[in-house]
Amino acid sequence: MFITLLVNSSTKSRNIIEQQNVPLYQQNMSNANTHLNPFIQELQSQIKPIRETLVNHPVYQKINNLNGLIQFSQCHVYAVWDFMSLLKALQNDLTCTQIPWLPTKNANTRYLINEIVLGEESDTYENNQRISHFELYLKAMNQMGANTSPIYELTQKIQQGVTIFEAIQQANIHPNIKEFLNFTFEIAINAPTHVKAAVFTFGREDLIPDMFLEILKTVYQDHPQKVTIFKYYIERHIEVDGDHHSHLALEMVEDLCDNDPSKWEEATAAAIESLQKRALLWDAIVAN
Repeated sequence: MFITLLVNSSTKSRNIIEQQNVPLYQQNMSNANTHLNPFIQELQSQIKPIRETLVNHPVYQKINNLNGLIQFSQCHVYAVWDFMSLLKALQNDLTCTQIPWLPTKNANTRYLINEIVLGEESDTYENNQRISHFELYLKAMNQMGANTSPIYELTQKIQQGVTIFEAIQQANIHPNIKEFLNFTFEIAINAPTHVKAAVFTFGREDLIPDMFLEILKTVYQDHPQKVTIFKYYIERHIEVDGDHHSHLALEMVEDLCDNDPSKWEEATAAAIESLQKRALLWDAIVAN
């Protein structure tokens, strides 16, 4: 979900996790749980079943060769793309993006959002080339031979002035992908800030089970010239889905929901629904 750290930290982080024999998604949640209040503990308890469903989803059994990885990327790219709009919605809400500038309430939240935006929009790739993670993902798809025409057509329509919901409706993509995108943009455009933050923090984590990493390793060994960029992209996620951003993201949700039970209920419901929409996205891959 969060991608800003340097690749050189990857090996050390992975070794620690592998030595402890704890799945990556559980390791990340455990590391971030050290300061939790009862509201977040209850929220995480509520989302645990759907998280487990995602981690054990049959989609990972389908990604057992290059063709399976290609099919995965052709659906997953929409999650890579729409994540940025959710992030930008939070940046608009929680940092000052207007003139004249004025400081917003929480400096830690400002730091979190701006740091993630920096990495997502202008990360470093080979030869110190600056690139967004969406553009990097498209490079990975092109390298492996995946079809990028549908996502390009969708973004081109938006550039031509078609509204986001009209563009989604017109897109030649699986209905589950449309439902996934409609949910994200409804949240990003219309939801209150605490709901956006909950979807961002709990609903849009990239749940990467160890099984997927082993599959990717095998595919990479069989097709090193086809999967180099995709492997790099996944490693970037693993490196940063840890203590630093997870802790700040939880603080963001705590600050926005405060001690208001109704806000925590809304945050929990949105996080659950977001994970359910991710499951629909995975279902679309299996259906192909």
